[in-house]
Amino acid sequence: MMHTQENELRKRGFTLIAGVDEAGRGPLAGPVVAAAVIMEEGYHHDLIQDSKVLTALQREQLFIEIKNSAISFATGSATPAEIDRIGILEATKHAMRQVIFKLDPTPDFILVDAVSLNLTNIPQKALIKGDRDVFCIAAASIIAKVTRDHYMMQAHKKYPQYGFADHMGYGTEVHFKAIKEHGPCPIHRMTFAPLKDFQEKNANQNGKG
Repeated sequence: MMHTQENELRKRGFTLIAGVDEAGRGPLAGPVVAAAVIMEEGYHHDLIQDSKVLTALQREQLFIEIKNSAISFATGSATPAEIDRIGILEATKHAMRQVIFKLDPTPDFILVDAVSLNLTNIPQKALIKGDRDVFCIAAASIIAKVTRDHYMMQAHKKYPQYGFADHMGYGTEVHFKAIKEHGPCPIHRMTFAPLKDFQEKNANQNGKG
């Protein structure tokens, strides 16, 4: 079932089909990470599915499996500063374009989870819930998620007061409390609430002083 899109494209003559997905659009801190994966025709692994339904251990194991089995894979990201400057949607597209052009060989068709990239040189299709329904997109979702998690675990070592290793930058109660107590750090997205509210509140307080 998860190979339906790829099989249809292969019937039309496409052979290098890339799945593209991202991780980290919603968090208050850290980059948004994109991944692209081209898998061999006929390859299947029962556990490869949307990264969100897998355990952390399963994702780590599949991360290695996918990298070892793929024809090609690539990762890329947009920084918190880029997200603040151009917005999360454009930053996501920027990261996705990065990874497509890193692939070697170049794909002849791209299947993307939800986002239309409007590339002119490679045909593409955006699929809602593609990470759930399309094998190569699910594989990309795992690569993107684990890559981003590794980044956030490194960030935790630098900024342990925020608990990034536990919540990966998402807006948990613990994270909100840490921001209130310590203020934001350099990897926080300052255009995201409550960080934007925090910044505006501090500016108002300083203005009154």
